[in-house]
Amino acid sequence: MTRITVRDIPPRATWALEQGGVHPLLARLYAARGIRSTEELDTRSSALLPPETLKGTRAAATLLADTIAAGRKILIVADYDCDGATACAVGIRALRMMGAHVDYLVPDRFTLGYGLSPEVARLAAERRPELVVTVDNGIASVEGVAELKRLGIATLITDHHLPGEELPAADVIVNPNQPGCDFPSKALAGVGAMFYVALALRAELRRRGAYASEPEPNLAGLLDLVALGTVADVVPLDRNNRILVAQGLARIRGGQMQAGVRALFAVAGRDTGRAATFDLGFALGPRLNAAGRLADMSLGIECLVTDDPNRAMNIAQQLDAINRERRVIEAGMRDDAELLLTTLDPGSRASLTLFDPDWHQGVIGILAGRVKEKLHRPTFAFARGNAGELKASGRSIPGLHLRDALDLVAKRHPGLLLRFGGHAAAAGLTLSEDRLTDFEAAFDKVCRELLSPAELTRTLETDGPLESGYFSIDAVRLMQQEVWGQAFPAPIFADSFEVLNQRILKDKHLKLKLQKGGQRFDAIQFNFADGFANGVPERIRAAFRVDINEWNGTQTVQLMLEHFEPA
Repeated sequence: MTRITVRDIPPRATWALEQGGVHPLLARLYAARGIRSTEELDTRSSALLPPETLKGTRAAATLLADTIAAGRKILIVADYDCDGATACAVGIRALRMMGAHVDYLVPDRFTLGYGLSPEVARLAAERRPELVVTVDNGIASVEGVAELKRLGIATLITDHHLPGEELPAADVIVNPNQPGCDFPSKALAGVGAMFYVALALRAELRRRGAYASEPEPNLAGLLDLVALGTVADVVPLDRNNRILVAQGLARIRGGQMQAGVRALFAVAGRDTGRAATFDLGFALGPRLNAAGRLADMSLGIECLVTDDPNRAMNIAQQLDAINRERRVIEAGMRDDAELLLTTLDPGSRASLTLFDPDWHQGVIGILAGRVKEKLHRPTFAFARGNAGELKASGRSIPGLHLRDALDLVAKRHPGLLLRFGGHAAAAGLTLSEDRLTDFEAAFDKVCRELLSPAELTRTLETDGPLESGYFSIDAVRLMQQEVWGQAFPAPIFADSFEVLNQRILKDKHLKLKLQKGGQRFDAIQFNFADGFANGVPERIRAAFRVDINEWNGTQTVQLMLEHFEPA
């Protein structure tokens, strides 16, 4: 069941924003998302939180500056998702700009798993670095850091995931979520943490007189990567993250981006001049993530660090092909999941635990997200790992902090979870295959305790009706150019319409012709699964996004239906 609600729109805040020069439509949307003054909409880079307010950045800058001055080798250990790839690319590019000898290593997710494990530490040591820098991982790598220390290698951790009860004994840790860090933006992505370290390093080198006779490196040139990683990792877009994303999008729209980012836009068929958060999250991000899911994320990182446009395009085309393969695998897994779900009653459960021995490890996170969206239950999808282990990727709903829920399961059932980690919306875990039913029962019990019946009902929060004058190309463009994302959602409107015509496209997409007042609209709902026995009712109440449909050179406004019900 889905319940359509309308956000509260404070009239005083809306008026204040309009008086400050904000477009009336945007003023209403921003006010409904908690914006109270135009100052909060300032996305100039000067409005960013200062690097020194992020715990560990000064110590990190000193460690890096000393390492560079001594000509010692640095090795970045990256994660295999888009945030990890962009963080690695930012680290490589920034450190090389500032004179470092730096290389990188991405663990094989299928043999080595996530993060800086002792095995990865020994693999890193074979490269003979004097300093290992983690990006988008490391905060839980107690044993891996200990192994590096035993091998005489220093460690700098840059991460954003929630720490466990014990912190690794690294030389320096930069993580807004570590104990004692007062940095206001706890939602900083892994790429954001690495970017802040780069800013602090440049300031440290400036203090040491490195730029007395030469220009400083332009770190703003890395903001396209920061924006991409931030959006793709679905971290909450608080004000600081919105600034990072807005700055990155501005550079992309102005033609200032890495060769790899430009190539990814090209293979996705997206226009850099109109780049939006949607492009980063749903066009570029999946193509980079596909490398980590099915192949080797080194391919994605190489795309982002090369300055050769031809090489970048060649790699982007490979990433596009891998992403198409990922879609085929995902489609098969979704069919399998549909069959599994016919044996369950989701309405009687507080969570879903799904497993098929043939599922692909690299795609279970996407599958968990699809099922979660459809059935509004915290969902874990499992695939076989190594040596009798199962690996799972989970996605949660509002009201359940997934990593904290796993922590509670681990405390109540010592030894059940071999490994786990993550954050509020997404997490991963490893357990023995013979303990799957134990986990299913333990996790569902925790979810029942932590989630109320109301939270188990999907609520689609909307911005209410869209005024008739804003069903226009200009209004859609206006909204698309703004920064939307997690915890700062893109506009969804709700209204009632008369249904003039209906048909099914490709056996799964619902196409409608709608009318309200004197206006008629084309509307579509992709993967329409909740069919009505006698067709769509004559009148519906719909929650929808507005988009632009381009066909034969003609642009029209199209409604993208998120959900509808009889009016």
